[in-house]
Amino acid sequence: MSKRELDNLVEIGSLKKESPSRYEYDGMIKSARRGLADAQTPTIETDSQFDLAYEAAHKFALAALRREGYRSKNRITVFQTLVHTLATDKADLQILLKAHNERNLAAYEGRVDIDRKLLADLVGATKRLQSAVGRLSPPK
Repeated sequence: MSKRELDNLVEIGSLKKESPSRYEYDGMIKSARRGLADAQTPTIETDSQFDLAYEAAHKFALAALRREGYRSKNRITVFQTLVHTLATDKADLQILLKAHNERNLAAYEGRVDIDRKLLADLVGATKRLQSAVGRLSPPK
């Protein structure tokens, strides 16, 4: 997304402008990396791996958005904005949106049957987000 498109999201209340914080950015990246690594630990239950991968994806996405000087409380907006801003694979957005729906089913309806293919897809998408965010220079 262009700066203008991001500012349009500010105008309609989907994002808010907030000065980037290097400390916050570094903390999100560190936490996301650790979560992604833990999500790939085969001795952890599948639902916990899913939670870790999902949270890692969200933290990478949020870090990239914060780097640009924006904040959102809505995870869907964070994912959509990141994927468009970094020009990552649009299929990753679909994976993140599906993971978001599954996360909500688990959190609000107690569903814990995680599809292993979705977990593998989520880990792959999160790795691609990590790579894309890793190519960015941190905020000053």
